[in-house]
Amino acid sequence: MRPAPRATLFDDLLSGEALEVRHPTGSVQLLDPARWRAGPDPTDIDVVRRCTGPTLDLGCGPGRLVRALRDHGVVAWGVDGSAVAVQMCRHRGAPVLHRDVFAPLPLEGRWQHVLLLDGNIGIGGDPDLLLARAAALLAAGGTLLVETDPDPGFSWTGSLRFPAATDPSSTRWARVGARALEVIAARLGLAVVDRRTARPGRGDIVELRGGARSTRPAGRGTG
Repeated sequence: MRPAPRATLFDDLLSGEALEVRHPTGSVQLLDPARWRAGPDPTDIDVVRRCTGPTLDLGCGPGRLVRALRDHGVVAWGVDGSAVAVQMCRHRGAPVLHRDVFAPLPLEGRWQHVLLLDGNIGIGGDPDLLLARAAALLAAGGTLLVETDPDPGFSWTGSLRFPAATDPSSTRWARVGARALEVIAARLGLAVVDRRTARPGRGDIVELRGGARSTRPAGRGTG
């Protein structure tokens, strides 16, 4: 089993202020830790109500969704590579694992829902690999709930760099709009079962369910 990951650039971001990240495409992405640290908004509550069984939140941040799910009577755990996020989760009373999302996780193949919200489809900079990993965590009939980029057709992979971070290295990341996500989902044998518009400034929430084909990308491992 992989050990808990080292401190990440997101440790600094979670403790600080909002940051605009300019991508080589010319687009700008706002990373707003204040929203991550806040309570659930109406879009989050809608997601919570759609989770009817054990739920795993990948890249859970400070744990607002995990806490809301538990308050709603749903068994839920978070997973995050940031030590700061894990500390915030625990302070909030949200169960969390300090772990790489590609490391072995509890109840693999038995989660009813897996969440990739707040742009977490970008984790690792390889949406195909991440979606395949998330789908492998699901029980039969389970679903992925994925928040997409506000621009439906947008697709980008590359590196983020936060100049003020204590760790100057870059982090692989991705951004995927709803239409672009549907293309990836079809490639992996995942079916779109629902797509809902979130509040202004956020992308859609797309719900995916595994199909008959394997969701493992050909020729790739899970790290």
